[in-house]
Amino acid sequence: MHSMQELSAEPGITFDLAVIGSGPGGYEAALRAAKAGMKVCIIEKAALGGVCINWGCIPTKALLRSAEVFDLFKKADSFGLKLQPGTIDLAEAVKRSRNVALKMSKGVAFMLRRAGVDVRQGEAVFSTPHDLDIFRDGVRVDGVSARHIIIASGAHPRALPGLEPDGTRIITSREALALKSVPASMIVVGGGAIGVEMAWFYAMAGSEVTLVELMPRLLPLEDEEIAEVLKRSLQKAGITVVTSAKLESVSIEGDKVTAQLVSEANDSQLLTADYLLVAVGVSANITGLGLENTGVETSRGFIVTDSVCRTSVSHIFAIGDVRGGMLLAHKASAEAVIAVHSIAGIPCHSLDDSLIPRCVYAEPSVASIGLSEKEAEDRGYKVRVGRSMFAASGKANAFGNLEGLVKLVFSAADGRLLGAHVVGHGAVELIGELTLARRLSVTAEILAGTIHAHPTLSETIKEAAENALQE
Repeated sequence: MHSMQELSAEPGITFDLAVIGSGPGGYEAALRAAKAGMKVCIIEKAALGGVCINWGCIPTKALLRSAEVFDLFKKADSFGLKLQPGTIDLAEAVKRSRNVALKMSKGVAFMLRRAGVDVRQGEAVFSTPHDLDIFRDGVRVDGVSARHIIIASGAHPRALPGLEPDGTRIITSREALALKSVPASMIVVGGGAIGVEMAWFYAMAGSEVTLVELMPRLLPLEDEEIAEVLKRSLQKAGITVVTSAKLESVSIEGDKVTAQLVSEANDSQLLTADYLLVAVGVSANITGLGLENTGVETSRGFIVTDSVCRTSVSHIFAIGDVRGGMLLAHKASAEAVIAVHSIAGIPCHSLDDSLIPRCVYAEPSVASIGLSEKEAEDRGYKVRVGRSMFAASGKANAFGNLEGLVKLVFSAADGRLLGAHVVGHGAVELIGELTLARRLSVTAEILAGTIHAHPTLSETIKEAAENALQE
């Protein structure tokens, strides 16, 4: 590793590594590099932990937990509990969610401090390929020079023309995480993970929700069968789900939003709601970084990198959402390890997308890894598919959560697991075993022959593997 002597030999270079952004990619990179003996600085313009901890993964899961409790409360009778009808205090649920986020952010600050990482507050802008100016409120307050730089600046919600958020009636998930009271009605545009989670939360809280997706199905990147089960379940929860449709002529009139809902068949209907939540993906945070002063190449709004996260400038790396690909916190953390290993000269494997799990935290939740049935067939595999319904599970029946299934896709030639897809209560916790199975190229025989505890939801995985072998 670089020694301090080496550092001082290069005039003006004060750090081995500077990291821009303290989200799950940035803080992981800073911690790893510090542990490897590098002198590290991290620059963050907002709260430590980035969007994930402060306005994304963590607070949404805390709110979704409140929604699960609301939902259970409504079903209390079926569990033999006699309760007075309750009311939802959204402000309290939001307060709890903010406290969870704050606790996690403080945890990141503590870990960085303990690792000896120098934390600088402000916006980082490249002045040269090795030098960063730090701005607060448009004023330069600081500057650092580093031998290596990792850009982990994340992304922000994407705006659609005609659906630009105004923060009051047309909102993004960020405003939706801090509403003071439950709106009577809400339109959610975008049937990906964030749109589905927000639609489900507000429906559980008592809003009348319409969920609009441009593609023919919700979660367009997931297995078709799984997306269909989720859609039926959301409809059962009272959400109006409209696919192959878009919004036009959006306008704000008083404290309402109105829009024309235009479907593929060109049918049009007028929708009115208290809020319009736009959840149509994200755009990378690359403007304002001063990339024009570095020679770092970008393409279609993301930073171009090689398989070890290196940009077109050899000492500058990019990880997480700013790099593109799957926009997931755990992908950013995995890329942090790869980038730091590359800088330290430690050989490492590049990231394999088929080993990255994907999760949606509504109820039922959705979790998947690897190829869908159709993707596997499109790639020329002969497949064996195994299914097992949670309705047949003793634990699911005892729990009162019968919806959903485990669907496993195996190669017919050698029995290896190619993809796993779960929709149901606790799906996001079941994906761990399937991720390991995918990582170790486990076969249907091995999964079917593994003794699972009874009664558990995880037995459904074993049963799906058995089902594939019976085909």
